[in-house]
Amino acid sequence: MLVLNFNPFPNLESDRLLLRRIDENDLKEIFVMRSDAENMKYIPRPLLKNHEEALEHFAMIDSGIEKNESINWAITIKGSSKLLGIIGFYRTKHEHYRSEIGYMLLPEIHGKGIASEAVGIVVEFGFKEMKLHSIEAIIDPENGASEKVLQKNGFVKEGHLKENEFYDGKFLDCFIYSRLNNH
Repeated sequence: MLVLNFNPFPNLESDRLLLRRIDENDLKEIFVMRSDAENMKYIPRPLLKNHEEALEHFAMIDSGIEKNESINWAITIKGSSKLLGIIGFYRTKHEHYRSEIGYMLLPEIHGKGIASEAVGIVVEFGFKEMKLHSIEAIIDPENGASEKVLQKNGFVKEGHLKENEFYDGKFLDCFIYSRLNNH
């Protein structure tokens, strides 16, 4: 059975990015990301209404790390502490060595290759350090940008689930993408 340990917290980096632990200095950017209706249009979760809700979101992320249940990183450019996005593993199925990757960026960061680069770093960590066998991503079928990020990182479409989620009075479809650890 898969056992996770995120202590000490693992900072990750590429040539351009530093993925670090999210802290209370990131609350403004968390609020901007998760209160923007356009930015959240493919994520079936309520919009944050105030900074207290941003603090609750941060506390949930931090608790997952402390309990070794989930891990999220702040996406930053090296040399700048500003959070540009969040990426991490959610809903790990320990008995199956599988976890779900999720990510989002500030609206002004879209289209700069940052999500794709961050996914690459986190997938490598998932396979090498967490010892995952497979990583899945669940996306809105209309989210073509996220689909491209996943395909660029070697994910393949496993399925199209029809109306499998109910949110805000509507049944929603989703695509499931995955990548196997072929090492």
